[in-house]
Amino acid sequence: MSEQSLPADALPEYAERVLDVADQIPPGRVMTYGDVAEWLEEGGPRQVGRVMALYGGPVPWWRVVRADGALLPGHELEALDHYRAEGTPLREASRASGTHLPRIDMKQARWDGGERTEGHTRQVPARHRQERDG
Repeated sequence: MSEQSLPADALPEYAERVLDVADQIPPGRVMTYGDVAEWLEEGGPRQVGRVMALYGGPVPWWRVVRADGALLPGHELEALDHYRAEGTPLREASRASGTHLPRIDMKQARWDGGERTEGHTRQVPARHRQERDG
């Protein structure tokens, strides 16, 4: 994550929108890069990931995650501290995974946008809620 913050007027418009979504995700909940792109109805997971990598330092970047729930490489321990502090549901690492780090429990932690804050009305598409709810 980039820890540098730029003046808001220096950010590309798409980046501002992505960061706004990241800022809306409640503590203990997550959205995938693809969820954010679908919420915005623009771009895709890679574009959202690029924005988060370049500009995500000032927002709760740990709440925008990979769809498989794996922790962000290079930032695993910092993210894990945030998840534990916020009560984000985690799944312990399996012996077969080859890592000792847990993953985010996506079925429980994934946010569908239901507790929206002012100015946001679009929810994550139903197919994501169905995937989440299994």
